[in-house]
Formats: sequence, C-alpha cells, structure tokens
Amino acid sequence: MTSIPRRSSVRVLIGPVHVGGGAPIVVQSMTNTDTADVDGTAQQVKSLARAGSELVRVTVNTAEAADAVPRIRDRLDQMGVGVPLIGDFHFNGHKLLREHPGCAEALAKYRINPGNVGRGSKRDPQFAEMIETACRYDKPVRIGVNWGSLDQDLLTRLMDENSASSQPQSAQQIMRSAVVLSALESARRAEALGLRHDRIILSAKVSGVQDLIAIYGELASRCDYPLHLGLTEAGMGSKGIVASTAGMAVLLQRGIGDTIRVSLTPEPGGDRTQEVIVAQEILQTMGLRSFLPLVTACPGCGRTTSTVFQELAQRIQTHIRHRMPEWRREYEGVEDMTVAVMGCVVNGPGESKHANIGISLPGTGERPVAPVYEDGEKTVTLKGDHIAEEFQEMLERYVARRFTRKSAPAESVPA
Repeated sequence: MTSIPRRSSVRVLIGPVHVGGGAPIVVQSMTNTDTADVDGTAQQVKSLARAGSELVRVTVNTAEAADAVPRIRDRLDQMGVGVPLIGDFHFNGHKLLREHPGCAEALAKYRINPGNVGRGSKRDPQFAEMIETACRYDKPVRIGVNWGSLDQDLLTRLMDENSASSQPQSAQQIMRSAVVLSALESARRAEALGLRHDRIILSAKVSGVQDLIAIYGELASRCDYPLHLGLTEAGMGSKGIVASTAGMAVLLQRGIGDTIRVSLTPEPGGDRTQEVIVAQEILQTMGLRSFLPLVTACPGCGRTTSTVFQELAQRIQTHIRHRMPEWRREYEGVEDMTVAVMGCVVNGPGESKHANIGISLPGTGERPVAPVYEDGEKTVTLKGDHIAEEFQEMLERYVARRFTRKSAPAESVPA
C-alpha cells in the first residue's frame, strides 16, 4: 500500500471505528430513505454496509425519525450489522435530542451544521444544547459546514471587513474564508462547552473542485482535527464520479482526509451503494486501502471485435463483489488479489502473468484457445463454449488454495 502521512494527529473513536491519527481512511455513506420507515432504512443501511460503508449517516429531522433511530439500531443488531449510525441534524436537532434520549444514545455520532443550528439569538443556545447532549452521552460530533447554508452573520462580518480593507479580496475568497472560519470557530466553541478535542471531526462541503481543494488545504494547515472529505451535490453518473475523484484525489495525495463520502445523485430507481463502490475504488486505485480484488481488463480494439472478453470481465467483477463478504470472513489478504481478463495475444499473456490469476482470451483471427496463468505460470488452456464457467471455478479454487483460511471468522455483515 502507498504510504502517505496523514495530517490529522487526533484519533476519534466512532463505535468500533477509528478515524484520524494514522488510522486507515474510512468510507462513509448516507441513506436516502425516510428514517421513520424502520424496515426500509434498516435494509438500506445493511446494503450500504455490505457494499463496504464503514459509517452510515441517517437523516433525523422529525420526531418520528428520532423515535425510529433506536428501533433501526435494534433491527440492525438483530441482523448482525454492526455499522455505526450517524445522525444528521438541522434546525431542530437540539429539540429532537432532548425529547428522544433513546435516539441520542443509539447514534454513534452527531453531525451538526453550524449554519443551520438556529437563527439569531437562538443559534448559540441551541448549538450549546446539542454539544452538551454529546458530552452527556460521550458521542463524537462532526461539525459539518456547507457553503449552501453558511452562517450569514459570519459571512456578513467578513464581507464588511473586506469592504473596509485597503486590499479587498474577491467574493469567492471571502466565501472560502467563511467556510473555514465557521468550522474552526464552531470547534473552539464546542471545546469551550466541554466537548473533548478527540471527539471532534470537521468537514467543509462545497460543490466546486477548486474550492474544495483550497478550503481543505487551509483547514488542514490550521487544525489537527480529523477531516471528512466530500464534494457536496456532486451530481449524477460520470459527472459526479469524475468531480468527486478529481477533488478528493488531490487532497488525499497530500495526506488530507480521514473519512470520505462520494455524494452521488442516484439514477431514478438506481442503487444507493454505487457511492460506496466509487469511494472504495478511489482509495484502492490510489493505493491507500484494499477492499476487494482488482480486475484488470483491456479496453478492446480492432483486434477484439468479439464481446466475449467484455462479458467475462463483467461477469468476474460481479462474481468477486458478490463473493467478497464471504471471502473476507474466511481468508486473509484476499482483498489484495489481482485478476486479469484480457482480450488478445498482444498484452494478454503478459498482463495475465502479472496478475495472481489471469486469462488471455482469443482476439479476432487468433486460435480459439484461452491460456490461464496462476502466479505467473500457465496452468491450463481453456477451449469450447464454457470458458467463462470454467474460469470462474478456477478462480474459486485459486482463492481457497492461495489464501490462508482464518482460524476464527471476523464479525461481518451477513450475505
């Protein structure tokens, strides 16, 4: 794995999950169900956890949602899903935590947005009440600033100071400064109210890549709190994936970021777990963590007019993702395995030799045979109409033979 020193020296414990202080970068996601729907929310949390989300945030916006949280926690525990739940609070969080102590207890962390905690004279006492609740239940807090809901008093103050300056900054620079100051001033106030330094995580969400890089760079230089990365309102499909990767990869390479979330807008009826898969792939392709075996596959060209290698690559990738929860429970190090599915003789044999296990399928005009390589050596040549099934069986046998079986299976999300 790539060794990149992390900038945050403080380690925060969220349930069983360590964040910051040199701990591995954590993948987080968020449900989009109505939290008051206990069954629906518990099932989506389970799906996100099974996909690899190590922390899951849920909206707590109504009395019904707050009342549902402890029941969701119980339902997850019954299913063997131990993933920590984070409560996302805005506007009325102080009241919900006060009136629903079961919710306050069941959550592993609170997310507080200082721009939405209250208006005018209500802001400070309502923020204080939420922090005091966190102290009472010994819960960590993410102070999560979002540029779409900035503290208007702070922003006005900075704009006035800028107008009076002999060298005024641009409106964009003031906005960036306001986001950073909101996070830092809120953290200082939380500590003054009794919240321990090692119970605070900061985030500063914006939707522009350059803004994200600049703001988190400034934030990292001015504090040692763990930082939660994410591009808010990243968008749908490739746009959201590319924008999130472009911003977070730069920061991660600089050692900035301790938890990440890829805030994708799902396609209508789409799978929420896609954001977890993308977050894992960002970390794994950068060499920062390993989550599941990587499948190397060529892009195809005029030599590979058949779709056989594409179909096999997709089938193997799907099979690995489906089998990974069980493999992870049973075998040590299987997440570091590499698999190659190549389409012709040009790079096929070489790439297959570099992988733990690989297959080189015949390209256009090549002999209809597919050599398989295991640990750099050719072991068999497959032929006929059942190459896909036979290679999948070989992959299963390879995992069982190559990786050490764990003596006591680790706790995991059930299949």
